[in-house]
Amino acid sequence: MRRVSKDGKFLIVPMDHGVSDGPLEGLWNMDGIVEKVGNCATAVVVHKGIARNIAHIACGLIVHLSAGTSLSTDKNRKVLVGNVEEAVRLGADAISVHVNVGGSDFEEEMIADLGRISGECERFSMPLMAMMYARGANVRDSLALDVVSHVARLGAELGADIVKCNYTGKPETFAEVTKKCPVPVVIAGGPKISCDRELLEMVEGAMEAGAAGISIGRNVFQHQTPTLMTKALGKIIFEKWTVEDAAGVLR
Repeated sequence: MRRVSKDGKFLIVPMDHGVSDGPLEGLWNMDGIVEKVGNCATAVVVHKGIARNIAHIACGLIVHLSAGTSLSTDKNRKVLVGNVEEAVRLGADAISVHVNVGGSDFEEEMIADLGRISGECERFSMPLMAMMYARGANVRDSLALDVVSHVARLGAELGADIVKCNYTGKPETFAEVTKKCPVPVVIAGGPKISCDRELLEMVEGAMEAGAAGISIGRNVFQHQTPTLMTKALGKIIFEKWTVEDAAGVLR
């Protein structure tokens, strides 16, 4: 865990979006973006093909084993496209698996995959991050406290060492999520945010609520200055800077 964290806190930048959404802006030059955030982030998340071809990673490497595309008739389905042994050979410091709950006919399959991969991770002494989301027709509000608490606890119950989930929007409610989850919780960044301050306030609120850090992609790698944004987020996560002070890093 020390290879993907700092003092028990996480600043993870997922860059696995090329499978689901294609070559997004910000991810065209993978060596370039990994270099820009690597000295400030604790880890990046990539698929195995990218892991094989990145020249150098200055932070922890998390290999993502789940995949699904936005072109599919079931956009909420994720299938396994690798295994833990393969990730170990690639030099992974941790593993990542994605599970969507509530909106797919393949929910049971994804839950079973998480359980199986957690067993493999235990055998190889590899930390496992579970990306846990509530999505689909059966989910009225994916940010509701009871929903986020449910998916976070599900990830922990099935063996995840770190759970990634949505932020509920308020420190008071997210504190209930972290309190009821027995493993570290990191927040997702969601869609691209147009205002830097909104992102910094979200991260500050999550940390106040007991989050162990973040796993935020688009709002970092698509930022006009990814290095400075990573530094600003790190000031809040590791040094407990205020939003105003952290915003000064961007200025």
